[in-house]
Amino acid sequence: MTEALARAVVLDGNALARTLREKLRAEAAEIHPAPGLRVLLVGENPASLSYVTSKTKAAIEAGIRAETLRLPADMSPERLLAEVARANGDLEVDGILIQLPLPAGHSSATVLDSVDPLKDVDGFHPENVGRLHQGRPRFVPCTPAGILELLQTHAIPTSGRRAVVLGRSDIVGKPIAALLTARDATVTICHSKTRDLAAVCREADILIAAIGRPGFVTREFVKPGAAVIDVGINRLDSLNLDAAPEGLRRSQRIRAALEQKGKILVGDVDFDDVAAVAGWLTPVPGGIGPLTVAKLLENTLMAARLRRI
Repeated sequence: MTEALARAVVLDGNALARTLREKLRAEAAEIHPAPGLRVLLVGENPASLSYVTSKTKAAIEAGIRAETLRLPADMSPERLLAEVARANGDLEVDGILIQLPLPAGHSSATVLDSVDPLKDVDGFHPENVGRLHQGRPRFVPCTPAGILELLQTHAIPTSGRRAVVLGRSDIVGKPIAALLTARDATVTICHSKTRDLAAVCREADILIAAIGRPGFVTREFVKPGAAVIDVGINRLDSLNLDAAPEGLRRSQRIRAALEQKGKILVGDVDFDDVAAVAGWLTPVPGGIGPLTVAKLLENTLMAARLRRI
């Protein structure tokens, strides 16, 4: 490991996720009948299939009954809504997950709105979003929940701290901003129209990158000693100009991985560069991704308990 890579504390999401899954397995064993999760996967998107497979495997290992309903990409919006209604009414289903993105022709908002809010383990239904922003959360979206778990586990303070969220998605950016605000952080959400973006990010004690641009965040964006949370998952199969910025193209580590495997996962943060200045830094893979899955399982157990009250 180089001196640069040794400077930041690497936040190991894999290890924390294993601890959480062990705890959830013990809790699931006490719920009868066992909690049930149904995943609706529309189409053959390879990335979506990979995500669903890992989520289903983790659920089964945690003692949760998990099934994936694979639906054709050319199915009608009406049929998909009918499948959601069927899952809503199924007494053996405690949690429903709609794997995004949906194929063209389907309205994600319409489909997510149709999920029973008491089975909405992704936390995307308007009722659950509203509860979150009112400070009365039921199901917290899984990635933001994983980010908070990591910060709390490593005693990274939020109260009175400046937090900058790079990205304003409904899945990550907006909910993590609400959660950090509720924990007394001063939060700024940045996006494609933000002026002096790097300068704004450098003010952050906690910087969360969730924009889907490989290696976009470099040391110029980072305040020395800041906690940098990388939510991005980008698949690279080359280091051409369109796929990767200059920093990634200079990385011998990434070049070696591409030569050996022909592909690599990288985050929105240039890990090698930012590790020289950050205080804490999440890797990709092995950072927030495993915690997102663990929080999905936690939400499924919560849904099962709510339905058995």
